[in-house]
Amino acid sequence: MATEKEGGIVKKGPEEGLKFAVSLLQQFDLPEGLLPLADVIEVGFVESTGYMWIVQAKKVQHEFKIVSKLVRYDSEIDGYVEKKKIKKLKGVKARELLLWPPVSEITVDDPPTGKIHFKSLAGITKTFPVEAFALGQ
Repeated sequence: MATEKEGGIVKKGPEEGLKFAVSLLQQFDLPEGLLPLADVIEVGFVESTGYMWIVQAKKVQHEFKIVSKLVRYDSEIDGYVEKKKIKKLKGVKARELLLWPPVSEITVDDPPTGKIHFKSLAGITKTFPVEAFALGQ
C-alpha cells in the first residue's frame, strides 16, 4: 500500500481533506457529491498514477434521495481516478435489495448525457442521473 501512495499529495483533517476530495472530483469531471464524507482524517492523491485514497474516522452511510439509493462508505476508500471515471474502487457499497455489493467502477458519460454508471464486482451496472450526486444531495 505504501508504494502506491509514494509521491502523493496528502491533506489531513476534516476541512482540508474534504476540500481536497471535492477538488479532485471537480478536476476529473465527477459529481462533487459522489463521496459524502464525514470526519475525514486524510485524503491523498498520486498524480502520476491517479491513485486516490480517503481515510475517515468511521464508516458513513448516505442516502442519495433523488434516486433512493443507500450507499455505505468504509473508513478507508481507495481507487484510481481519471477523467469522468473511478476504477478499482474499494470501500464503497450500494444497497441492492437485501445485498450490499461493492462498487468497483464509477463512470460519467463522455460526451455528457447527464448519466452516471456504477459497476459492481458482480458485473451489475446501474445508471442514474448525474445531478442525483451533486454536492448537498
